[in-house]
Amino acid sequence: MQVLSRESIIKRAIEAIMTLNDTMAQSVAMEALEAGIELEYVLEEGFYAGIIKIEEMFKDGKVFLPHMIAAAEAMKARINTLMPSKEATDYGMKYKGTILIGTIEGDIHSIGKDIVATSLQIDGYEVINLGVDVPVETFIEKTMAICPDVVATSALMSITMTNQLTLEKELAEAGIHDSLKTMVGGTPLTLE
Repeated sequence: MQVLSRESIIKRAIEAIMTLNDTMAQSVAMEALEAGIELEYVLEEGFYAGIIKIEEMFKDGKVFLPHMIAAAEAMKARINTLMPSKEATDYGMKYKGTILIGTIEGDIHSIGKDIVATSLQIDGYEVINLGVDVPVETFIEKTMAICPDVVATSALMSITMTNQLTLEKELAEAGIHDSLKTMVGGTPLTLE
């Protein structure tokens, strides 16, 4: 098999996401591994760049929710190929910290959360992904049991982002808010 150039692999990674082709995404991920291209570079410049383009098209009404879901599936295909390699090279290395992440109660959206979780994992953090529609109580219980460095939540709808504020308050009431950092993300959030 011929080893492709960095530029060619990045171009194909973007194309795999843009064409919603999970088989191609997995193939490109394998090509990147064979070519010895840094994992972070392939993800940022290739796959994530493709997702950003799809998100822009979604915002402009050029593609619809099924396209976003299919793009996420293409991303998962490459994660399954690249992540075992990353774990193998990191065997025995110390994590930078532990991050508990999930989509807050009432919300079933996972694309953004999964991209963040994968990015953090690749960057050397232990990521405990609770999934979607996670009750505030579960976040509190898991935080107390695991003692993560960061608790991160996501919400795509303005009606569910209020649960992120509820979590912040309950972490404070439980007396554990000051011992960790919290991150909130999602489309309806602003800096305020």
